[in-house]
Amino acid sequence: MLGIQFTQFGGPEVLELVELPDPEPGPGQVRVAVRATGINPIDWKVRSGAMGGELPRRTGQEVSGVVDKLGDGVTGVELGEAVFGAAAGGGGAAELALVENYARVPEVLDFAGAAALPVAVETAVRCLDELDVEGGQTIVINGASGSVGISAVQCARARGARVIGTAGAANQDYVRGFGAEPTTYGDGLVDRVRALLGDDGVDLALDASGGGALPALVKLTGSPERVLTIADYAGAEATGVTFSGGAGTPRAWHALADVAQLIQDGRFRLPVAQTFPLADIGEAHRISASGHPHGKLVVIVSDG
Repeated sequence: MLGIQFTQFGGPEVLELVELPDPEPGPGQVRVAVRATGINPIDWKVRSGAMGGELPRRTGQEVSGVVDKLGDGVTGVELGEAVFGAAAGGGGAAELALVENYARVPEVLDFAGAAALPVAVETAVRCLDELDVEGGQTIVINGASGSVGISAVQCARARGARVIGTAGAANQDYVRGFGAEPTTYGDGLVDRVRALLGDDGVDLALDASGGGALPALVKLTGSPERVLTIADYAGAEATGVTFSGGAGTPRAWHALADVAQLIQDGRFRLPVAQTFPLADIGEAHRISASGHPHGKLVVIVSDG
């Protein structure tokens, strides 16, 4: 099969399209003929060497495609079914990938849209689960315009929560369009949120973008135990806030099927900003690392 590999750390130019061995599914795995793979910050961080690790390395954390081989013990899915999920070992940018955690692609969604989902929705739902978000609560989501933030906004709204979402001045309408009450981030956040809520308080807060917001979020909720971050490890250490996403963190893979149902019901969407052919994955990495338009970047591996 053809796939992307790099034999040295560096910029996007180290990514090479090469011939690789066809993977064989182990127990509990399915092999997927990949149609698309999503781009995430972890991809270019690993490629740059920021995360360490041995070489050569593969890339691609999330995929959509068609099941073409079943591992031992796999039930509930058939050959030829369209699925999306997390690529085992991070090798999704290839013609074939192994997947352990997956769900069926909603009928209303194409492969590019499905490949954009796994990382963002797992992260968002895991955070909401850890915070125990439920109906009637008010949650502040810092960084609501990113893929994780906008996923968390919609999933929190689906649970019946009220959502205040922080975003840049240019993204206020964008955040509002997904069901959050927007405000800008930065100095004065506590006063701005309190002005929005009046006599109502903030129950919980999720920091999806860092930027030093944790002290303000703790002040709004009244306790570091009511705040969670995925973006500010040092700030979490300093404030007593929980950091989610490190090694050993239990993953909320039930999110894939849950969000697939929300999509089918017309209650969730995650825009795809731009697609690229597999040979241009380096450009996708470059744009991801430098900032990109609303929504996910997706590489089309095969049109099927």
